[in-house]
Amino acid sequence: MENIIEKASIIAKEAVIEAGNLAKSKFGQTYEVDYKGVNEDLVTEIDIMAEAIIVSAINKHFPTHKIQSEEMGANGKDSDWLWQIDPLDGTNNFAIGLPVFSSSIVLLHKNIPVLAVIYEPMINRLFFSTLNGGTYCNDKSIEMKDNEKSKKLSVGWIQGHEVQNDKKAVNLRQYIDLNCKRMIRLWAPTIQWCMLANGDLDGVILYNSPGEDLLPGILMVKEAGGIVIDYEGNDATGLEEFPYLIACHPNKKEILMDLVNEGLKTI
Repeated sequence: MENIIEKASIIAKEAVIEAGNLAKSKFGQTYEVDYKGVNEDLVTEIDIMAEAIIVSAINKHFPTHKIQSEEMGANGKDSDWLWQIDPLDGTNNFAIGLPVFSSSIVLLHKNIPVLAVIYEPMINRLFFSTLNGGTYCNDKSIEMKDNEKSKKLSVGWIQGHEVQNDKKAVNLRQYIDLNCKRMIRLWAPTIQWCMLANGDLDGVILYNSPGEDLLPGILMVKEAGGIVIDYEGNDATGLEEFPYLIACHPNKKEILMDLVNEGLKTI
């Protein structure tokens, strides 16, 4: 198993950097755009091209592994090893000329995330985590920080595509916005998870947002010393069918739980 993870780490880093740099090279250019799902989420030809790079690399080196990718779906293979891919997290940002997007990969073994890679090509920043191996940014070990000096929090908000203007989500979001120093919505969840792991946010509050962009960030945060819990304070994995999560430094647990619970009371 260790040999597989070691090899997978090399392949994942190379593939995600190549995919990310493809997106960077096409940024600001004209390309084909399509829409998917009832909420008409954007998908570009760059998503497809970046996905092909990553899937091809995995298939070449791990032909028996299962792959689940945002655009392609599942490859139908039966394996204890599962790769989840978001080739262009932040497609909407990319399409409107906002340089906030990433490429991400997570590898699971028997449903447990063991490896995660997230690459931000516009600033050449590579985040990397392995289970029990810590989190790194451009090969430098990082740990979450507890910002004790600031009395108000900077919090990232992530909501699923299906949430839209769900009344509970809108009210909770508004409460967080009014009671924090800042509430950040990037429409590129993996980057928000990396910001938290890097100590640039005090917490992330996630409202029913499953998908290929969730597990890489959770592994990053946990391996950087953070906690991930549900709204009741129970440990969470991100594998829940309908994830409602809080992620933060352990010392911020009670503050963020109170924030969420008070926000939900406003409904």
